[in-house]
Amino acid sequence: MKIKVLLMAMILATAVQAGNMHKFCSEVDSIFSQVYNDASQPGAGVIILKDWKPVVKRFYGMANLETGLPVTSATNFCIASVSKQFAAIAILQLAEQGKLSLNDPLSKFFPEFKAPFFNQITLHNILSHTSGIPDARNRTDRNFVLFSTDVESVSYMTTLDKLNFAPGTQYEYINPTYQLIYQIVERVTGTAFEQYMNNNVLRKAGMKHTTYFEPDRNIRNMAHGYRWDDDKSAYVEYDYGEESFFATKADGALYTSIDDFIRWEKALSQLKVWNAASRMNAYSPKIAIPADAEYGYQPHTGYGYGFFIQHEPGRCPIVYHTGDNGGFTIYAGKVPSHNVVFLFFSTRNDINRMKLVNAVYDKMEALGWLKP
Repeated sequence: MKIKVLLMAMILATAVQAGNMHKFCSEVDSIFSQVYNDASQPGAGVIILKDWKPVVKRFYGMANLETGLPVTSATNFCIASVSKQFAAIAILQLAEQGKLSLNDPLSKFFPEFKAPFFNQITLHNILSHTSGIPDARNRTDRNFVLFSTDVESVSYMTTLDKLNFAPGTQYEYINPTYQLIYQIVERVTGTAFEQYMNNNVLRKAGMKHTTYFEPDRNIRNMAHGYRWDDDKSAYVEYDYGEESFFATKADGALYTSIDDFIRWEKALSQLKVWNAASRMNAYSPKIAIPADAEYGYQPHTGYGYGFFIQHEPGRCPIVYHTGDNGGFTIYAGKVPSHNVVFLFFSTRNDINRMKLVNAVYDKMEALGWLKP
């Protein structure tokens, strides 16, 4: 009799759980389908994994309006600033190997930078957006803005003579400081940045179809980014050649799919590309993000090394990063303590990304997936 009661209880619990999952999937689909409600327009991919099993897997609209290529799990999106975590991990790997220290000053790697304050700015400051270096790139030359490389983009630092604040005292999200990692990796290893990343980061994670953008590179299943043009009453392409600093690699320009990014998340979790100490370091906030920050503010959020960490009262930490480049609008987040991964990759930028993301987390909270 006791066995029969126990069996019935298990069946009932399974049915309740299945019902909760079905409701959750429907609610998440409703959140996104209200925005991506036209299959002929730029779209998005959304996947939520629990214990590495897909709970939600939805795809909306187009990856390429010209060819009619729909968004799928194999679509390669430009993940923009989500690329920063890959560059950060390259630095953390080299620190694990003793080839550099996060306390090393930039002057060690860039003797051509003349200002004495480069002796005080460390790799820790670069990774955590606390360097004080201003974004003083020349925006008067349109060709430079559209087509400059990582090396060209940071060339202004050679003659830079002032900082926005003392290193380590404030947060300011600055893309050029992450572009410095391109040259740091090359100067420390003697290997080209892209080759190092392929051999030691991407391939170790099993990301066979992930690559950095090059103007003449054929990227399979490549999406384009789009923006709405009021004059044309249509979506128009908005990526390389239309958006500024699109092709710099260490801070952006990595193209990957949802399928490959799941492999990345597994590699991070299973310590395939770094050790446990590096992971803990990267996922630990170094500085709080103020409400007046130009990029990255969310309540109760700080920045680690290549990751935002949000820790609201009554919830466990959410580790994530956003990406914005041209029409691409990206979110890659996770709740490590509950083994939840949430990816939202979009080919259009006329959306309120964090409103959609936070609505999904509210639904997760009802399932207990954010419980401390």
